[in-house]
Amino acid sequence: MSKSPQRRAIDNYRSRLTERGMVRFEVIGRENDRELIRSLAKRLAEGGADADRLRAAVTHSISGEPPKKGGILKALLASPLIGSELDLTRPREEGRKVDL
Repeated sequence: MSKSPQRRAIDNYRSRLTERGMVRFEVIGRENDRELIRSLAKRLAEGGADADRLRAAVTHSISGEPPKKGGILKALLASPLIGSELDLTRPREEGRKVDL
């Protein structure tokens, strides 16, 4: 027996989500939190640095644990200037003479 067109459409939609690394799931919450949850899910699904920061903030808020060390180092190592061999040395100069 073949699948109905509606069932095929749902299966196709879910397989496209899976190809993008997404899954569909339900949550139960209050009516006035609906837009908040939807916007949060949308921002997280977009990915990128903004989603990573948001995910870390929500995780930290829920867990109550202190933030992990090394976040600044991780951000610096992810910089697009890594390997660009910029000369960031400053010339050493004597200061000006000030008459007090």
